[in-house]
Amino acid sequence: MYAIVKTGGKQYRVERGQKLLVERLPAAEGADVSLQPMLYRSEEAIFDADGLAGVQVTAKVIAHVRGEKLRVFKFKPKRGYKRRTGHRQELTQIEVTDISTGKAPKAKAPGKAAHTAAEAAPSDAKAAAKAPKAKAAPTPADAEAAPSDAKPAAKAPKAKAAPKAKADPEQGAAAADKPAPKAKAAKPKQEDA
Repeated sequence: MYAIVKTGGKQYRVERGQKLLVERLPAAEGADVSLQPMLYRSEEAIFDADGLAGVQVTAKVIAHVRGEKLRVFKFKPKRGYKRRTGHRQELTQIEVTDISTGKAPKAKAPGKAAHTAAEAAPSDAKAAAKAPKAKAAPTPADAEAAPSDAKPAAKAPKAKAAPKAKADPEQGAAAADKPAPKAKAAKPKQEDA
């Protein structure tokens, strides 16, 4: 029989009587702490939330200790940057004292079945309220009210006009009336055979 528990952002596989180091817990030495089970395994595996509600993993705090020292060295080449620091993690040593499960009744009484169905209906109503609603087709009355409530439609961008040819001041207005000269088409080269 074993359990997988979560504490300090990590998961541990524990059995009764096992000692282990975990992240610092706020309990005093000698106190009992309850650990959050993620999985319980004996004859059958329990890992759903309903089944784990009946599983309890308790441990006794043996001591608060510090982990071994870690050396942190920062270095950037060609800049003369060197930094050396150390770190010791705060840990708690615990011993798992008990892994117990409260067997939940598998068969429910027929009188309670109607009660659970009535409880399920409000939760279904809440789920339906959270679900996104589909928009209905607008009615003529809605169409009249919509322009005042809704934002105006985005305007399409205007096409840019071609740049106008500048008139030569010496030629006067006569040059402005003439169309711009067209570009000549390139002639294909003839290959000699």
